[in-house]
Amino acid sequence: MHRTYSLRSGRAPTASQLNAPPPPTSSTKSGKFFGSTGIASSLRKTTAGQFGPELSKKLAQLIKIEKNLERSIELVARERRGVAKQLSLWGEENDDDVSDVTDKLGVLIYEIGELEDQFIDKYDLYRITLKSIRNIEASVQPSRDRKQKITDEIAHLKYKDPQSPKIPVLEQELVRAEAESLVAEAQLSNITREKLKAAFLYQFDALRELSEKLALIAGYGKALLELLDDSPVTPGETRPAYDGYEASKQIIIDAESALASWTLDNSFVKEPALSLHQTVDDIYEPGEVADAEAQWHEDELDEQQQQASASAPVAAH
Repeated sequence: MHRTYSLRSGRAPTASQLNAPPPPTSSTKSGKFFGSTGIASSLRKTTAGQFGPELSKKLAQLIKIEKNLERSIELVARERRGVAKQLSLWGEENDDDVSDVTDKLGVLIYEIGELEDQFIDKYDLYRITLKSIRNIEASVQPSRDRKQKITDEIAHLKYKDPQSPKIPVLEQELVRAEAESLVAEAQLSNITREKLKAAFLYQFDALRELSEKLALIAGYGKALLELLDDSPVTPGETRPAYDGYEASKQIIIDAESALASWTLDNSFVKEPALSLHQTVDDIYEPGEVADAEAQWHEDELDEQQQQASASAPVAAH
């Protein structure tokens, strides 16, 4: 076997890692309490949101489900690395071309598992940011409860004892409670929008990086497959000697280089072209706006001259 190159050997930090250092390891990864068993996952999902303030229960459940999702991805990543090792192990006993190609394919598949593992840490930033919204929701709940309690007490007293001296006192308390509630609600509104936007930017950036790197690996994997001679042979015929070792090594080197140099700034997928709210800048390339305006004015002038000619009186003979 010519195992001349491996992505698993020690590597310098990639361009994307230098540009944006990797996040801390996700707290959802195995080794923590409960592990990643199906029973534990089901228990977390069932009990999520059953405790704590009413306002934050739904978001608390979403955060717990996301935690289960991350642990599922961790399992997929671990199994994929196992697949890569087994593929290389199986291919080792085959002919030289199959042996070399499957070994190199194993390197690429193992890298997919590594990328999925890194994705969990980056995806977890999204989940942690959602917790900021959950926490502010939980802090707003007491002010809502206090305002509602005072409102209920006033309504009860007005029904039972309209002349009660407690009513004016409670009404003053209600004014203060409403003022406190307004401040809390404003904070909730602001933080919800800020953190929701930040959270999903984390998620979509992580998805974009994983997706584009998977696409790169798929391309280099298909290049490796071209090294296999799949032309049929007749019984007793010998295939030509395999000479693709250097080519397969170079494909792996190129794959590593492409993955290492990838950053969000030089990603292949550009911002989507939206059909909503089109402006001049959306329709014309830079520098074409002035030309388009000049052409429009010229067309307008020609039309005015034609109209003037058509309306001019015919000279008498």
